[in-house]
Amino acid sequence: MVFRIVVLSLILLAIELYAYQALKTLVKSRWVLISYQILSLFFFVVILYSFTQFDRSVGQTRQTMFTMALLLVIYVPKLVLALVLLGEDIFRMGAGSVNYFIDKNDKIGFLASRRKFVSQLGLGLAAVPFLSLIYGITVGRYNYKVMKQRIFFPDLPDAFDGFRITQISDVHSGSFDNPEKINYAIDLINEQDSDMILFTGDIVNTDAKEMHPWIDVFKRIKEHQYGKFSVLGNHDYGEYVTWPTEKAKDENFQAIKDLYGQIDFKLMLNEHAYIHKGEDRIALIGVENWGHNFKKAGDINKASQEVDQKDFKILMSHDPSHWDYEIKNHEKNFHLTFSGHTHGMQFGIEIPGYFKWSLAQYVYAQWAGLYENLGRYVYVNRGFGYHAYPGRVGIMPEITVIELKKGSNVS
Repeated sequence: MVFRIVVLSLILLAIELYAYQALKTLVKSRWVLISYQILSLFFFVVILYSFTQFDRSVGQTRQTMFTMALLLVIYVPKLVLALVLLGEDIFRMGAGSVNYFIDKNDKIGFLASRRKFVSQLGLGLAAVPFLSLIYGITVGRYNYKVMKQRIFFPDLPDAFDGFRITQISDVHSGSFDNPEKINYAIDLINEQDSDMILFTGDIVNTDAKEMHPWIDVFKRIKEHQYGKFSVLGNHDYGEYVTWPTEKAKDENFQAIKDLYGQIDFKLMLNEHAYIHKGEDRIALIGVENWGHNFKKAGDINKASQEVDQKDFKILMSHDPSHWDYEIKNHEKNFHLTFSGHTHGMQFGIEIPGYFKWSLAQYVYAQWAGLYENLGRYVYVNRGFGYHAYPGRVGIMPEITVIELKKGSNVS
């Protein structure tokens, strides 16, 4: 912990040094510069102190989320500014080196003075993440979007042509602080009037009690004709805090599993169920969490061992890396997988249907939306809630509606 604090301090101080140089280039008032230094020192101390107070036996709290928000809002814009000035320094050093060998009698000096225009450019660019992060906290985190997708399957049973499935994922109820907004989201879910609803894990951040204030709210999700089903996510295992005893951890895990039943969802633990409509059926399979870099409790073979090869199969698996590593080429041919987990990192740029980018794509091959491999699909929900950073920029909280259609995909 001490080593991490020292490293963080050095990084922040380096960023501060560059940011101050930009301000000094543009502002000549001594009192303004002193006031800026005092304010920067205050926030620097508050952030470092808050990090030293993190209690691993408690995990994420409103204080830790506030600290993360403060860190990002203050230092991401300053980092942008620092990178602009660093680029200028590289140019100044290059120009100075060339000038030194060409004109050794130059009176200007090795390094030219900073240009006011570059500092203005840096401040302008820094304003973009600053305003975006503020928007993400005040508006973005509850700016729910209903994302609709139609997927064609040649072997979809006739009775399920037009079957609609709503998906929610990554609720992270311990982060919520606005009942009005959550109730609005529940109303959006109910308005979709789907045939079935799936919840792909992470009902809490860590502790079962985080969901207690929200049970009645989520019980408002209406009954769906063909059921309400769920699986566990990585946060549902309570493994990101230190428990006083193994018994306490086990009791919390059981309480979290019980939560899904308390909001009227059938929790599937490496098992399957058949959904019947008319004379036809589809197999719904739910596995525990399986992540390439996370807990591997999911057992797809156990969950589907009694499922026929010819059955149309829908899989719920929280982490999309499961699809990438085990499912997409599985011999049993899982037609459609529902996942979540990534949150799209809660930060990115997305123009639906045209362009999407997030740091998540450098970690996960499938991180938001629909992906296909040889006629097998995975849909990655962007998440209902938020975690760590109490906001969303560009990647909004999502309610997914998938419509199954019989036939070939139309490109």
